[in-house]
Amino acid sequence: MSGLFASLLPLAAVDPLVVGIIAAAVVVVVIFVIMKKKSKPKEPVFTDPFERLEYALGKTRGGLLDGLKRAMGTGELSEQVIDSLEEILLQADVGYDTTQALLNGLKDGFRKGSLTDQAGVLSFLRARLIERLGGDLPKLAKAASGPTVILVCGVNGAGKTTSIAKLTRFLAEQGHRVLLCASDTFRAAAVKQLETWSDRLSGDSLPVEIVLGQQNQDPAAVAHDAHEKAVAKNFDYLIIDTAGRLHTDKNLMAELEKIARVGKKHIPESPHEVLLVLDATTGQNGVRQAAAFSESIPVTGLFLAKIDGSARGGIVVVIREELGIPVKFVGLGEKSTDIAPFDAPRFVDGLLGKLPTSS
Repeated sequence: MSGLFASLLPLAAVDPLVVGIIAAAVVVVVIFVIMKKKSKPKEPVFTDPFERLEYALGKTRGGLLDGLKRAMGTGELSEQVIDSLEEILLQADVGYDTTQALLNGLKDGFRKGSLTDQAGVLSFLRARLIERLGGDLPKLAKAASGPTVILVCGVNGAGKTTSIAKLTRFLAEQGHRVLLCASDTFRAAAVKQLETWSDRLSGDSLPVEIVLGQQNQDPAAVAHDAHEKAVAKNFDYLIIDTAGRLHTDKNLMAELEKIARVGKKHIPESPHEVLLVLDATTGQNGVRQAAAFSESIPVTGLFLAKIDGSARGGIVVVIREELGIPVKFVGLGEKSTDIAPFDAPRFVDGLLGKLPTSS
């Protein structure tokens, strides 16, 4: 568009018609930009992270509820209607095995007469999904004394660094002193990104510091120095960022194992927690990532990022059932405040809408 305007400018000097064309085109562009900004819905402001979670799960919830309404049709439940729910649950990435178990349970309830309508179906799904997610609120591991070390891993693009910033703010706002470690030394941009987050958080008067290494320095050496400083300065938490790596790269996975080992000289129980950041929008690929990382290092919990952009919130159920790894936090947006501890009942309420529990 700008190139076209540039080509017409010489003609505009001698032809008033061209001037009019350019002026009209500029007006159209300006109106388009203004209307586009006005048409973009403004996201509501939340003070309760769980209300934010419910809002973020809107895409998954909308798909499930709309699909269920279509399947129910006249409102009468039948085994054929229950069978039609299979595609709806699979699209939400609940997983094949879990879906079949849920459908069998629904059919059993229908045959016994305990399930007769849509509300009953949703109540049944709510109760069973909470049960499969473990029910309890998973907590971060905490060292008996001294710094608690959290190693954070994940593939490039999963939202790992931003998730670290969210976790850091979450801990620092509780009064904990947090030391960050930028061990992704082979990517200068990654180190700079974490440093920027550290500056922002400390700029908000939060007790956050960072250990930076030189570009291409051994990541394990940087982690070693961070452990040393965490002990010497009596930090409450040490959070180690690692290189975004493909879960199929054996050399990089070996490097991750080395980083996990080096801190034991200063903190024998390190790391107390290994969080794997997964992009919720990747769906079933997240299960494969979690399985591969678990083969190299004992993953103790998941940070499910980008849940606000996904219609596949059911993937949490699959990972929990197949790998036994609990989700401990969910990322709900791009800001460092967009984080919520994982709570199974509240999460399922976000998926299905708030309903009374039934069995």
